[in-house]
Amino acid sequence: MIALTKTLVKETVVELQQLDAIELHDSKRADFLQEVIEGLEEGILILSQTGEIIHANASALRLCCQFKQGNFNQNFVPPVIWNLCESLLSSGYLFSDKLILLSDEIVVDKSNVFRIKVRLLHIDGFQVPCLLLTIENQYESLKSLAITEVKKFDLTPREAEIWFLYRNNYSYKEIATKLYITINTVKKHMKNIHTKRQAYLVA
Repeated sequence: MIALTKTLVKETVVELQQLDAIELHDSKRADFLQEVIEGLEEGILILSQTGEIIHANASALRLCCQFKQGNFNQNFVPPVIWNLCESLLSSGYLFSDKLILLSDEIVVDKSNVFRIKVRLLHIDGFQVPCLLLTIENQYESLKSLAITEVKKFDLTPREAEIWFLYRNNYSYKEIATKLYITINTVKKHMKNIHTKRQAYLVA
């Protein structure tokens, strides 16, 4: 009987240690996911269906300040974003059996063009779905892509400047004005860039 009791105690201790290890693991995983979300360039917002912010990473809060109209309330999203959410909510009732993703573009200026995506998110503990929003600064995304292409195509510093502006929908005339060069110089550089791109693609 004593041996059986000792065995049961040992098994219980082992089970408790395993539970502690699992809880610690889950805690570390939650911390890791939080760190990943905070490190994203994209803004991540989780909202209630009344527009209250449940969670926002640092990028989302920073971007919301750029969209502010009048005083920015830290608990609620700017109207320009909430309009898209309302569209989703109204269409969600019409197509309740389908997963709907809405997206829109917000243009602040040529260097600040944002892609907003919103969908319903079902979270345990919430009676109604929440809203999951991602906010992407398209200028920054294109900048990252252009930097990759500069290395890939082995562009010169001047070609890199021109390619970056071209990738951001600047016309040849706008590129020439911005870089204080002639349109013919822009055309010459663009010809060289396209030659390098073609060489890379056929290699």
